[in-house]
Amino acid sequence: MAIPIEVISGHVVEEVELTLGDLSQACRVSAEWLIAVVGEGIIEPLERHETWRFSGHSVRRIRTVQRLQQDLGVNLAGAALALELLAEMTQLRARLSIFESDTEE
Repeated sequence: MAIPIEVISGHVVEEVELTLGDLSQACRVSAEWLIAVVGEGIIEPLERHETWRFSGHSVRRIRTVQRLQQDLGVNLAGAALALELLAEMTQLRARLSIFESDTEE
């Protein structure tokens, strides 16, 4: 019996740098909307460039904002707060995991 194999390919976007236009195309949003996202502090341009460039991590954050807006109807300020709370939750879970592994020994 042959087992079907599905090959999935993709690109690691964490390590790339994107211009405002690249980011706009990748996320299918307007440059004006991205400028508002930067204004809310949701994403930040990389500091080492004269023109705005963004890390690949920005794509993931923007997609999360899009889901928050579409699914929950939150505005950009609410999305910024939600992202902050999600990051804090992730940090707390990591700390708890370390604590729990220390107490099991």
